[in-house]
Amino acid sequence: MNLTDGIKRTTLHEELVERLRNLIVEDVLKPGEKVPEKQLCDSLGVSRTPLREALKVLASEGFVVLQANRGARVASVTREELENTFPVLATLEQLAGELSCQSMNSTEIKQIERRHADMLKAYRSRDRQAYFKANQDIHQALIRGARNDILETHHKLLAARVRRARFVANLSDERWAQAIREHEAMMELLKARDADGLGKTMKVHMMNKLSALVKALEAENEAFR
Repeated sequence: MNLTDGIKRTTLHEELVERLRNLIVEDVLKPGEKVPEKQLCDSLGVSRTPLREALKVLASEGFVVLQANRGARVASVTREELENTFPVLATLEQLAGELSCQSMNSTEIKQIERRHADMLKAYRSRDRQAYFKANQDIHQALIRGARNDILETHHKLLAARVRRARFVANLSDERWAQAIREHEAMMELLKARDADGLGKTMKVHMMNKLSALVKALEAENEAFR
């Protein structure tokens, strides 16, 4: 993510929120760090007013913490938040896997297959950003494929709160390889339209990701003691 890339789209508010969100997710703006409003305004070519409106949205999503008369700080992800959020996300993804097997058409499954191939290519080249993008596209396609607006709305809200954490979940080679095996199994179960198998595998995938995150968080905390 390059801070010098200007805003080009006409939907300034949406683009600005997305740009700031990505800066946090990709660890350009780090947990606990004060959001550099002037620097961001200069680099993105916007004034303080739209920037602060965007920060309000990110605060509602849990990405930043607004401080009275002191601007905003990037929120830190806590173990408690992860352990409270991931089991709910895992259950939603299990249901999405079951429903998507029943409702997705062959064209949609082919599209997921293509993104799966892109993800494998990114994994082999160790391109974490491309891997993460393809990975998220697959999960989002399965959520949409469930054809359940309530499920999709609640999943989007919860996933936003731990999006940065999910980005760093595959830092270890061991977990990354495990995640690939899980996605390979998910792809085969989807093609076979094994609703029960896909749902269970997606839930296990999410809970394994939680375990990896908790270990990473504990290691990070230990390093600063």
